[in-house]
Amino acid sequence: MEFSSHSRVWVYQSDRKLTDAETLQAQVLLDKFTTGWTAHNNQLLAKAEIRYNRFLILFVDESQAGASGCSIDKSVNFMKQLEQHFGINLFDRFNLAYRDGEEILSVPRHQFEELLKAGKINTETIVFNNLAQNITELQTKWEVPFKDSWHIQLFRDLVS
Repeated sequence: MEFSSHSRVWVYQSDRKLTDAETLQAQVLLDKFTTGWTAHNNQLLAKAEIRYNRFLILFVDESQAGASGCSIDKSVNFMKQLEQHFGINLFDRFNLAYRDGEEILSVPRHQFEELLKAGKINTETIVFNNLAQNITELQTKWEVPFKDSWHIQLFRDLVS
């Protein structure tokens, strides 16, 4: 399926890395969900993917049918079911993910602050902007240096 660069995205970040087996199982569940995802009885052109065994991303190309409030509610409820099934948290917006070499880690806000103070995270550290709204933003503004992300506004006082 070809998706427009304007297709909407929703990025859900797990508070822990999923195992390979969990990732495969989650992908099957996500595929099943997106295949049946509708808005006002119209089939949505939707897909899902999991990146780095940690980020669950929903895509909807709204050129055929737009995601409505009800359809978005369906996706949120589905993600809450996945949370319970896998024992993960997908809705903690202050669980911040960053790259440490090739590894992707996530920590609560207070721990992120401590890593900043200790110099383990700096303005060049790659962080994940899960607020990306569409495919273009996902490609260009999702994995960015700390200094170019929304994170800098939150932690400005800790950066020299």
